[in-house]
Amino acid sequence: MNPTLKTLALPIFAMAAVIVLSNVLVQHAINDWLTWGAFTFPLVFLVTDLTNRALGPAAARRVAWVGFAVAVTVSLALAPWRIALASGAAFIIAQGMDIYVFNRLRQASWWKAPLLGSLAASVVDTGVFFFLAFAGSEMNWLMLTGGDLAVKAAMAVLLLAPYRALLPHLDRWAALATPAPAPPPAAS
Repeated sequence: MNPTLKTLALPIFAMAAVIVLSNVLVQHAINDWLTWGAFTFPLVFLVTDLTNRALGPAAARRVAWVGFAVAVTVSLALAPWRIALASGAAFIIAQGMDIYVFNRLRQASWWKAPLLGSLAASVVDTGVFFFLAFAGSEMNWLMLTGGDLAVKAAMAVLLLAPYRALLPHLDRWAALATPAPAPPPAAS
Protein backbone atom coordinates (compact mmCIF):
# COMPACT_ATOMS: atom_id res chain seq x y z
CA MET A 1 0.00 0.00 0.00
CA ASN A 2 1.39 3.39 -1.00
CA PRO A 3 -0.93 6.06 0.45
CA THR A 4 -1.02 9.46 -1.17
CA LEU A 5 -0.01 12.66 0.55
CA LYS A 6 -3.70 13.55 0.61
CA THR A 7 -4.40 10.43 2.69
CA LEU A 8 -1.51 11.32 4.98
CA ALA A 9 -2.35 15.03 5.27
CA LEU A 10 -3.99 14.79 8.69
CA PRO A 11 -1.19 12.84 10.42
CA ILE A 12 1.45 15.02 8.72
CA PHE A 13 -0.29 18.18 9.91
CA ALA A 14 -0.71 16.73 13.42
CA MET A 15 2.93 15.67 13.53
CA ALA A 16 4.22 19.07 12.44
CA ALA A 17 1.89 20.95 14.80
CA VAL A 18 2.94 18.88 17.82
CA ILE A 19 6.64 19.31 17.04
CA VAL A 20 6.37 23.07 16.59
CA LEU A 21 4.30 23.44 19.76
CA SER A 22 6.74 21.26 21.70
CA ASN A 23 9.74 23.26 20.42
CA VAL A 24 8.15 26.43 21.76
CA LEU A 25 7.05 24.85 25.05
CA VAL A 26 10.43 23.22 25.77
CA GLN A 27 11.80 26.74 26.18
CA HIS A 28 9.55 27.29 29.20
CA ALA A 29 10.56 25.48 32.36
CA ILE A 30 7.94 24.49 34.92
CA ASN A 31 10.62 23.94 37.55
CA ASP A 32 14.25 22.79 37.67
CA TRP A 33 13.49 19.38 36.22
CA LEU A 34 10.65 19.83 33.75
CA THR A 35 9.54 21.86 30.74
CA TRP A 36 6.04 22.16 29.25
CA GLY A 37 7.22 20.37 26.09
CA ALA A 38 7.26 17.04 27.94
CA PHE A 39 3.46 17.06 27.97
CA THR A 40 2.94 17.71 24.26
CA PHE A 41 5.77 15.87 22.53
CA PRO A 42 4.56 12.29 23.27
CA LEU A 43 1.63 12.95 20.94
CA VAL A 44 4.03 12.44 18.00
CA PHE A 45 4.33 8.79 18.96
CA LEU A 46 0.55 8.44 19.04
CA VAL A 47 0.38 9.87 15.49
CA THR A 48 3.15 7.56 14.29
CA ASP A 49 1.68 4.47 15.94
CA LEU A 50 -1.83 5.05 14.56
CA THR A 51 -0.40 5.62 11.08
CA ASN A 52 1.77 2.53 11.41
CA ARG A 53 -1.13 0.37 12.58
CA ALA A 54 -3.49 1.59 9.84
CA LEU A 55 -1.19 2.00 6.85
CA GLY A 56 2.07 0.26 7.72
CA PRO A 57 5.66 1.26 8.44
CA ALA A 58 6.34 2.89 5.06
CA ALA A 59 3.45 5.31 5.59
CA ALA A 60 4.59 5.98 9.17
CA ARG A 61 8.11 6.77 7.91
CA ARG A 62 6.67 9.06 5.24
CA VAL A 63 4.61 10.94 7.85
CA ALA A 64 7.70 11.21 10.06
CA TRP A 65 9.92 12.57 7.28
CA VAL A 66 7.39 15.05 5.89
CA GLY A 67 6.36 16.12 9.39
CA PHE A 68 10.05 16.50 10.25
CA ALA A 69 10.75 18.75 7.25
CA VAL A 70 7.73 20.97 7.88
CA ALA A 71 8.34 21.16 11.62
CA VAL A 72 12.04 22.00 11.40
CA THR A 73 11.36 24.71 8.84
CA VAL A 74 8.66 26.31 10.98
CA SER A 75 10.60 25.73 14.22
CA LEU A 76 13.60 27.59 12.82
CA ALA A 77 11.33 30.65 12.66
CA LEU A 78 9.78 30.14 16.13
CA ALA A 79 12.55 28.67 18.26
CA PRO A 80 16.30 29.21 18.57
CA TRP A 81 18.19 27.35 15.84
CA ARG A 82 19.89 25.05 18.37
CA ILE A 83 16.52 23.86 19.71
CA ALA A 84 15.07 23.46 16.20
CA LEU A 85 18.04 21.41 14.97
CA ALA A 86 18.31 19.35 18.18
CA SER A 87 14.60 18.65 17.94
CA GLY A 88 14.91 17.56 14.31
CA ALA A 89 17.84 15.23 14.95
CA ALA A 90 16.29 13.68 18.06
CA PHE A 91 12.89 13.42 16.40
CA ILE A 92 13.94 11.52 13.28
CA ILE A 93 16.16 9.09 15.22
CA ALA A 94 13.37 8.47 17.77
CA GLN A 95 10.73 8.04 15.06
CA GLY A 96 12.86 5.36 13.44
CA MET A 97 13.13 3.63 16.82
CA ASP A 98 9.38 3.85 17.45
CA ILE A 99 8.52 2.47 14.02
CA TYR A 100 11.05 -0.36 14.38
CA VAL A 101 9.90 -1.42 17.87
CA PHE A 102 6.23 -1.07 16.94
CA ASN A 103 6.68 -3.37 13.94
CA ARG A 104 8.60 -5.95 15.94
CA LEU A 105 5.67 -6.08 18.39
CA ARG A 106 2.84 -5.53 15.87
CA GLN A 107 1.31 -8.98 16.47
CA ALA A 108 1.49 -8.78 20.27
CA SER A 109 -1.33 -7.54 22.52
CA TRP A 110 -2.85 -4.25 21.29
CA TRP A 111 -1.03 -2.16 23.90
CA LYS A 112 2.49 -3.59 23.72
CA ALA A 113 3.59 -2.13 20.39
CA PRO A 114 2.53 1.47 21.08
CA LEU A 115 3.65 1.48 24.70
CA LEU A 116 7.06 -0.14 24.28
CA GLY A 117 7.73 1.69 21.01
CA SER A 118 6.91 5.02 22.65
CA LEU A 119 9.00 4.27 25.73
CA ALA A 120 12.07 3.21 23.73
CA ALA A 121 11.74 6.18 21.39
CA SER A 122 11.23 8.58 24.32
CA VAL A 123 14.53 7.51 25.87
CA VAL A 124 16.36 8.11 22.60
CA ASP A 125 14.55 11.36 21.81
CA THR A 126 15.02 12.83 25.28
CA GLY A 127 18.70 11.99 25.53
CA VAL A 128 19.60 13.24 22.06
CA PHE A 129 17.44 16.37 22.28
CA PHE A 130 18.56 17.64 25.68
CA PHE A 131 22.21 16.91 24.98
CA LEU A 132 22.21 18.73 21.63
CA ALA A 133 19.94 21.58 22.74
CA PHE A 134 21.37 22.38 26.16
CA ALA A 135 24.77 20.75 26.77
CA GLY A 136 27.25 23.51 27.59
CA SER A 137 24.48 25.95 28.50
CA GLU A 138 23.58 27.18 31.96
CA MET A 139 20.54 24.86 32.04
CA ASN A 140 20.82 21.71 34.12
CA TRP A 141 19.99 19.51 31.14
CA LEU A 142 20.61 16.25 32.99
CA MET A 143 17.93 17.14 35.55
CA LEU A 144 15.61 18.26 32.74
CA THR A 145 16.27 14.97 30.95
CA GLY A 146 15.17 12.96 34.00
CA GLY A 147 12.00 14.96 34.56
CA ASP A 148 11.15 15.01 30.88
CA LEU A 149 11.60 11.26 30.56
CA ALA A 150 9.41 10.57 33.60
CA VAL A 151 6.57 12.64 32.13
CA LYS A 152 6.99 11.04 28.69
CA ALA A 153 6.72 7.60 30.28
CA ALA A 154 3.52 8.61 32.06
CA MET A 155 2.17 10.12 28.84
CA ALA A 156 2.96 6.90 26.95
CA VAL A 157 0.68 5.06 29.37
CA LEU A 158 -2.06 7.74 29.25
CA LEU A 159 -2.01 7.86 25.45
CA LEU A 160 -2.93 4.18 25.31
CA ALA A 161 -6.55 5.27 25.95
CA PRO A 162 -6.95 7.35 22.76
CA TYR A 163 -4.93 4.76 20.82
CA ARG A 164 -7.34 2.03 21.92
CA ALA A 165 -10.39 4.22 21.22
CA LEU A 166 -9.19 4.95 17.67
CA LEU A 167 -8.26 1.36 16.76
CA PRO A 168 -11.75 0.40 15.51
CA HIS A 169 -11.72 3.37 13.10
CA LEU A 170 -8.40 2.58 11.44
CA ASP A 171 -9.88 0.13 8.94
CA ARG A 172 -11.89 2.97 7.37
CA TRP A 173 -8.76 5.08 7.05
CA ALA A 174 -6.84 2.16 5.52
CA ALA A 175 -9.68 1.60 3.03
CA LEU A 176 -9.49 5.24 1.96
CA ALA A 177 -5.74 4.91 1.48
CA THR A 178 -6.04 1.88 -0.77
CA PRO A 179 -6.56 2.95 -4.36
CA ALA A 180 -9.52 1.37 -6.13
CA PRO A 181 -8.52 -1.31 -8.61
CA ALA A 182 -8.25 -0.10 -12.19
CA PRO A 183 -11.20 -1.01 -14.36
CA PRO A 184 -10.57 -3.79 -16.86
CA PRO A 185 -9.53 -2.63 -20.32
CA ALA A 186 -12.41 -1.95 -22.68
CA ALA A 187 -13.06 -4.63 -25.25
CA SER A 188 -12.31 -3.54 -28.79
